[in-house]
Amino acid sequence: MGFVKEFKEFAVKGNVMDLAVGVIIGAAFGKIIDSVVNDLVMPVVSSIIGSPDFTNMYAVLKGDVPADIALADARAVEGAVILAYGNFITVLINFILLAFVVFLLVKFINNLKRKEEVAAAPEVPAGPTQEELLAEIRDLLKK
Repeated sequence: MGFVKEFKEFAVKGNVMDLAVGVIIGAAFGKIIDSVVNDLVMPVVSSIIGSPDFTNMYAVLKGDVPADIALADARAVEGAVILAYGNFITVLINFILLAFVVFLLVKFINNLKRKEEVAAAPEVPAGPTQEELLAEIRDLLKK
């Protein structure tokens, strides 16, 4: 019975719950970034480069592969060695966009924290003026 209680305490702790929420939001965020890359960025990049689909971009390193065939068909050619770089380009663009969005998110949160710290920081009371200090010294000397 102690094991179940111990596991329950572990699973309900704040850190584990925060991690679970982070993983769930991260997965959903990843889907959003995939959509941005595939539906918004890739068509623009493809129109500039001229290739509508990066996944079929490859180079033949060895073998006799007919020109203009799909990557799957090129890989099926006997003895062919294929450098399939198209998917890598897609994943790289996806990573750069994800890193950029995370950077902007962290920057935004840091700016909010700085504003909260400035607002929450108590103002240091101004010390007595020179005249007040001299008057205090004068009064002490009179005693």
